Amino acid sequence: MKKSVYERSCTMELIAITDDQHPIEVLASKIIQIIDVVDYVHIREKSKKAIEIITLLNILKINKVDMKKIVLNDRLDIAIFTNLSNLHLPGHGLPLVDVKEYFPNLRVGQSVHTLTDAIQAENDQADYVIYGHCFETNCKNGLPPNGIERLPEMKKNLTIPIYAIGGILPEHVQLLKENNINGIAIMSGIFSSRNPLDSALKYYERCKLTYEKEI
Repeated sequence: MKKSVYERSCTMELIAITDDQHPIEVLASKIIQIIDVVDYVHIREKSKKAIEIITLLNILKINKVDMKKIVLNDRLDIAIFTNLSNLHLPGHGLPLVDVKEYFPNLRVGQSVHTLTDAIQAENDQADYVIYGHCFETNCKNGLPPNGIERLPEMKKNLTIPIYAIGGILPEHVQLLKENNINGIAIMSGIFSSRNPLDSALKYYERCKLTYEKEI
């Protein structure tokens, strides 16, 4: 009698990325609402001054937010000043290899758009990469998506975690799981929502759900 073989899906991490569309108090409220159902929140507020971001971080600390879940985008100065442990660099940002050399205790990731970028990031000591944009998104209006076809090759070539970003809807989560990536990063799908917690939960439930199928 032939023995059945099953494939088990893995859980994925969920990252929420701020959309630079809200005043500090509103943004803090949204982060506080979702913090328990996401693995990380990336603060990506390009239009805000340093003092505004520091104020935001102080509000989060006062409200007992786990600061190990907070990642600053591109602001090494603020990360060091506020003693945060997570930094994310854009592809055109500070030299990753130098950041890791001078601040070895920081967990540092980088945005990538190609397999070559991803391999270079790992060689430069990145702790993870975020690849995108995967699907059409208003954040990249007019720019064709990179798709997800490169993800299997990235998984073969990289040992660090790989996250997907860009136009990801809840119905895309299972397809991304099948590519065995480590997680997804969501911006407008959470922070542009009228109810960010409900939206985050839709992604969370799909990210954390496991299943078995016969192969």
